[in-house]
Amino acid sequence: MDDNNIVKFKRPMPKKHPRTVSSGQRKALLWLAAIAGIFIVWAYYQFVAVTPGP
Repeated sequence: MDDNNIVKFKRPMPKKHPRTVSSGQRKALLWLAAIAGIFIVWAYYQFVAVTPGP
């Protein structure tokens, strides 16, 4: 049996609004990224990089 002629009523899906970030959160994230970058560079030179010998 073919059901192509039956109209099915469905509830519309609720629209999801895009999440916005405030300027304070953006500044905090930028500072956190800068501090993390400095820490990663420091850790690389402290533990991984080979220092030249005499």
